[in-house]
Amino acid sequence: MARVEDKSAWKGVWVFAEQRQGELNSVAIELLGEGKKLADDIGTELCAVVIGENVGDIATELGKYGADKVYVADAPILKNYTTDAYTQVICDAIDKYQPEIILLGATHIGRDLGPRVAKRTTTGLTADCTHLDFDTDKYMGYLSTVTTAKPPQARVDANKDNLKMTRPAFGGNLMATIICPAYRPQMATVRPGVMDKAVRDDSHSAEIINLDVNVTDADVRTKVIEIVKSATEMVSLTDAEIIVSGGAGLGSADGFKLMQEFADVVGGVVGASRAAVDSGWIDHSHQVGQTGTTVKPKIYFACGISGAIQHLAGMQNSDIIVAINKNEIAPIFEVADYGIVGDLYKIVPMLIEEFKAYQAEG
Repeated sequence: MARVEDKSAWKGVWVFAEQRQGELNSVAIELLGEGKKLADDIGTELCAVVIGENVGDIATELGKYGADKVYVADAPILKNYTTDAYTQVICDAIDKYQPEIILLGATHIGRDLGPRVAKRTTTGLTADCTHLDFDTDKYMGYLSTVTTAKPPQARVDANKDNLKMTRPAFGGNLMATIICPAYRPQMATVRPGVMDKAVRDDSHSAEIINLDVNVTDADVRTKVIEIVKSATEMVSLTDAEIIVSGGAGLGSADGFKLMQEFADVVGGVVGASRAAVDSGWIDHSHQVGQTGTTVKPKIYFACGISGAIQHLAGMQNSDIIVAINKNEIAPIFEVADYGIVGDLYKIVPMLIEEFKAYQAEG
């Protein structure tokens, strides 16, 4: 279905607006911001797709964040995410409305749903993207291996409406740019925290289009029996405005007690490098970097973090980066706005006391 000669029939940039138990995931707002830029570039409309039960309020909210149209699938069978049900709903909508581009967040749900939809529609999917743009050059690219054509026959002259999807490759050591020239829709999952959020405009509204839900219990091979939330505190690195991260330079798990104290004083959350996580000093949910979470806080404190390229890929877009390290030639100082060379166990307590004093004055 997806390989097309006439691409003009495929129109619109679609954003999968992920929601959980009635709460819109923040990555959906990021995707609307990026989707708007893409839609404007090729002169098409920005659309959102929301699936669930009683999601009318979310549909209205999506309009305020710039969606021109919101496709709504609302039914009891869609209350909780299941791969089978959500895949069928989206694929039915693709068949009917033929979107040119579909963006999903690279969340647990997006990483599960995206490949299933791509396979069902026989198109390509680029995962974990950190940058999206259009191919404005005359690029001669090979089609994906799903085609049976031999390489010379598979070449096509890519036009401006071919999406360039950039993602880290080889452990973050280089960036790969991928296009899907002869297939529609073009699909990508996008890492949370790397795109700017759409600006809310209460005066903007979207056209609401209700989708037919042709899903029965027999179509769904898995059942959600119960949702149990973890009793441990969830780490929200993506939404944090201040992050205090610790690395191998902490020396032990006890170092994260100091990081937590620092984070509490400045009103932030605790992050970590992969080295600290791999050492078992802190849970993976705190990891910042290529194999962790990509973040864009207002202030990022890197304490005892040398600055491996995989870590830099996840935090280098922070507004302000403050690095504390004994090694004056550590790579982290190359991206830092402010660098402090010295023992973090002496410097961080001093910073804590200064912040406390400042807060006492205010």
